[in-house]
Amino acid sequence: MAAKIDIDSYVQGVLDGRRAFVARAITLVESTRAEHRVLAQQLLSQLLPHAGKARRIGISGVPGVGKSTFIDALGTMLTGLGHRVAVLAVDPSSSRTGGSILGDKTRMERLAVDPAAFVRPSPTAGTLGGVAKATRESIVVMEAAGYDVVLVETVGVGQSETAVANMVDTFLLLTLARTGDQLQGIKKGVLELADAIAVNKADGPHERDARSAARELAGALRLMHPVDAAWTPPVLTCSARESTGLDTLWERLEQHRRVLESSGRLAAKRRDQQVDWTWTMVRDELLDSLRSHPGCGSWPRSSNSGCARGR
Repeated sequence: MAAKIDIDSYVQGVLDGRRAFVARAITLVESTRAEHRVLAQQLLSQLLPHAGKARRIGISGVPGVGKSTFIDALGTMLTGLGHRVAVLAVDPSSSRTGGSILGDKTRMERLAVDPAAFVRPSPTAGTLGGVAKATRESIVVMEAAGYDVVLVETVGVGQSETAVANMVDTFLLLTLARTGDQLQGIKKGVLELADAIAVNKADGPHERDARSAARELAGALRLMHPVDAAWTPPVLTCSARESTGLDTLWERLEQHRRVLESSGRLAAKRRDQQVDWTWTMVRDELLDSLRSHPGCGSWPRSSNSGCARGR
């Protein structure tokens, strides 16, 4: 990143939807360097009035469900309908090396070259449950750039689902048809987060199993206490490979948004998320200040050593 950053040019470039500036802006908000964090806050304060109008959808799923292939198919369908689609694909990183595969973009072959789409894989760098620290800020940048659908893909481990659910409007859970054990790979807490569930790979010889799995999941949801009395999460089947069932699924996701809007819960949800985002930034700033304070010195290392010895 250049030593001299002109925030005004970044702001105008993002608002004009210029891809190079969108990429640079996200790189800036992802940076952990102190001087970049100051500039990132200046950038976000100017972009925030232009954000907030997009559909924010979180997507998670069991391992092997084909999230990237699904997003590629869904996103391509949406750009074909005239939407501008942004994808924040959060990649798994090594907690030891901080490395990242960053392979999601290569698995979204159509969206990666679609002029109406922007795919941004981001390393998680060992943050909570694999969710990139700057995902919220990246959503603001994407919305200010004019993308009206923002898809956030989680790595599907730990508490990442909860973190993503707290920054989107609708949470979609993808699963697969299995021989009677499809519920074993899905935690109850994740089911409670889901606003919609889709059984993927419902094609060929797997279609019958997928429909059976959908019925079983729907039955399990009926036994759970509803999170929202006005909305029962639908359980649908689809095939990302054959692009079938995606139109019906999208209509149900749109229906969920309409229910939220008409009841006022969408506005309330966004306000709660804003408060949560603010406190997250406050916490991070305090921790950064503590770590960089000269009086702390080797305190973190000595504390870790003491904890390891049971002190």
